[in-house]
Amino acid sequence: MGNSGIRPIIAISGKSDSGKTTLLERLIAELKRRGYRVAVVKHSRKQVDLDTPGKDTWRFAQAGSALSGIATGGSLALFLQMEHDFSPEELPELVNAPYDLILAEGFKQSTLPRIEVHRAGQGQDLLDSPGRLLALVTDEPLEVDVPQFAASDISGIAGFIEATLLAPRRAAGEMELLIDDAPVPVSPSFCELLQRTLAAMLAGGGIAGYTSLKLSLRRKP
Repeated sequence: MGNSGIRPIIAISGKSDSGKTTLLERLIAELKRRGYRVAVVKHSRKQVDLDTPGKDTWRFAQAGSALSGIATGGSLALFLQMEHDFSPEELPELVNAPYDLILAEGFKQSTLPRIEVHRAGQGQDLLDSPGRLLALVTDEPLEVDVPQFAASDISGIAGFIEATLLAPRRAAGEMELLIDDAPVPVSPSFCELLQRTLAAMLAGGGIAGYTSLKLSLRRKP
């Protein structure tokens, strides 16, 4: 992934009742414990009304609003009308927040790297070919050339994700460039040059020891 500003995304797939949601719940808690901020999005094959008919946000959408939302306390719920099927890769563009990892449940038709959850009682066949899998969570060993974990080994699964996708980004020093609030990919060489330049300027001003830096520049019209 490098320092492109694009968050790593992993899809968790598996047959119905294989334990995907339970695995995600435990993974989220473990990754949070390790200091990562995780976003999750679930795909449903059923057409459902996420908003409540008759409520204000529903009425706004019926009136033609492309996005409606409700904020209460420390929570925000958004309802976005889209003209196409949502893809998890779009999440960073829609929600400008510093997530370290996006976990997607389902999205079987996508080309996302994925971890499949398998149960012996559901047959030997996997949903995905081994070439598309990062790892397999299974209650029986399978002749598949990918790392395999027991569903109870949450520490091992989280460690695998961390070592494969998260630790290299954290070690390299992550940088995200936004222009007009849209993420712009940056090459590793540009990222390194800008980081060194900013670090030198800040050090010259007596500022050091920071773990993150946010700089906003707005041009006059």
